[in-house]
Amino acid sequence: MAASLLETSLALDSDGSRIAQARHLATAFLVQARDDHGIPVGTTAVENAQLIVSELVTNARKYAPGPALLHLRIGGAMLQVELWDSNPVAPAAKAPDPKRIGQHGLEIVAALAQTVTVERTPLGKRITANIVLSTTTA
Repeated sequence: MAASLLETSLALDSDGSRIAQARHLATAFLVQARDDHGIPVGTTAVENAQLIVSELVTNARKYAPGPALLHLRIGGAMLQVELWDSNPVAPAAKAPDPKRIGQHGLEIVAALAQTVTVERTPLGKRITANIVLSTTTA
């Protein structure tokens, strides 16, 4: 099993043109992990990864002025989705409001991920979401 295939990254520029590319990268990465390395990856994990990546990258493009970096890593039975951006302000989940239009990204990520952490870095922040790869047990 080549470690380089169990990690991948994508640099994102500030124009937002790579949001779809980031979703496709997450899907291809998980399919390759399953097909080439025999890692159990459920359909739900792929769908959750697509949505989490989309939300994190969209928010980075909307609120961070500079570049961003998406990093995907598989460790054990988890996919770690890490998004670094240049805005040091941590996102905050708002109180539930079914009438609010937009600003549900962090709520969605938190609902789909096993864990979500936000860390300030010297040049911005890093948001990490861990996703269970398979709900089946051996």
